[in-house]
Amino acid sequence: MTTAPRDQNLPPGGYVHKEPGFLRRALPWLALAALLVGFGVLAYYLVQSMEGRQRSFSIYFVENGWVRFLLFLLAASGVLALTSLIGQRWGQARTGRRISYLAVLGDQLTHLFLILVVLVAIYPLFYVLLAAFDPRNSLFAFPDFENPNILYRSGLLPNLDVLSLENFARLFNGITIPGWQLLLAGMVGAALAAVLLLALAGRLGRDSEGLSRARSWALYLLVGALALLVVFMTPAQFTGPDNESRFVLSVRNTLLVSGLTGVLAILLSTTSGYAMARLRFPGRFQMLLFYIFIQMFPVFLALVAVYALMVTLGLTNTFTGLILAYSGGAIAFNTWIFKGYVESLPESLEEAAMVDGATRWQSFIRVVLPLSGGMLAFIFLNQFIGTYAEFILANVLLTGVEKWTVGVMLLSFTQGQFSTQWGVFAAAATLGALPIVGLFYGFQRYFVGGTVAGGVKE
Repeated sequence: MTTAPRDQNLPPGGYVHKEPGFLRRALPWLALAALLVGFGVLAYYLVQSMEGRQRSFSIYFVENGWVRFLLFLLAASGVLALTSLIGQRWGQARTGRRISYLAVLGDQLTHLFLILVVLVAIYPLFYVLLAAFDPRNSLFAFPDFENPNILYRSGLLPNLDVLSLENFARLFNGITIPGWQLLLAGMVGAALAAVLLLALAGRLGRDSEGLSRARSWALYLLVGALALLVVFMTPAQFTGPDNESRFVLSVRNTLLVSGLTGVLAILLSTTSGYAMARLRFPGRFQMLLFYIFIQMFPVFLALVAVYALMVTLGLTNTFTGLILAYSGGAIAFNTWIFKGYVESLPESLEEAAMVDGATRWQSFIRVVLPLSGGMLAFIFLNQFIGTYAEFILANVLLTGVEKWTVGVMLLSFTQGQFSTQWGVFAAAATLGALPIVGLFYGFQRYFVGGTVAGGVKE
């Protein structure tokens, strides 16, 4: 057997590094130029469309404001060009290596663009948070034309002098809470704050074994106290005359439904996913294809069928019907996720257990599930977050105010042309987001691990 002679000019391994060509180096700058031209054309047509129209009394117009904004971008780009030159020269002097000035400038301009994107994305959340403390029942911060500050004069910031806790107080009106529930609520708040602070400390690079252990105990305390509070809270404790006084009850209902749905999703998807991964039976491949097929259709296409089924079973306006509807939709996706994870585990571990006398079920319970802690947490949290924010099915199946979830309760605050309670809506949205934010940041490592689990086969 003969092999072709290797080129003597090639290094070991046969790989030769080639510098990118001119077109490849210029492609990012061409894309940036095209993006800027597109924004310019869009701004031009927006200005043309506004000409001749009557200006709104609630909007502060800055003459040639887009020109000033472009000048600001040019000035910021000029400053970045200067700092990039300084940084490039300093880096070359320090390292003794050649550093591309265009690469440094490109990084600086990218950071400027990302900062602007982040500000635009965060501003609505900041605005809703301020509206939650504004008792004037309005999402519109009207311009203060007498204020010299452009942020107040343009209405980007509301009047901070009128902020109060009135909207939040209305959400707790008429609630009777026993002392032991107050203690549990305090434990939930303390655990949530600890989870957020410890997660922030981990992001700042101060993570350690002790910090991870403290975060785990804070999470256990949060979940345990919250579960007890949710299970033993009853509608009879809410005696307020309005819907907003029952908002805490809607949070309790949502946590109960989402928690039970997550547990049921684990029971269904783990058994189904393990069977698909390890067992061979007729129709297995067709069922997997069917799981993929039903993922193509959105949930609202099945509303009529789900509602008719719940009416036939007598499960309308019940948590049982809503949980079953949520759990049925979760089987397909979670089964594929768990199947991929099980296939990444060495099958020899289960074979060794069965050689020692374990049955297939015992090997699943005592070998596979203990190794799947992170994946089980991912499935639970994925289903919990998905059902916590779900609105369409809950709005169709739940008709009584005492059974409403957070989404349906928030809708009730915005019904009516002249009776929309924007301040209460913003306060309720802020409070309703706290549990999901705490759980997401507390268990975020399971999301990262769960999304890539099963990508490498043993």
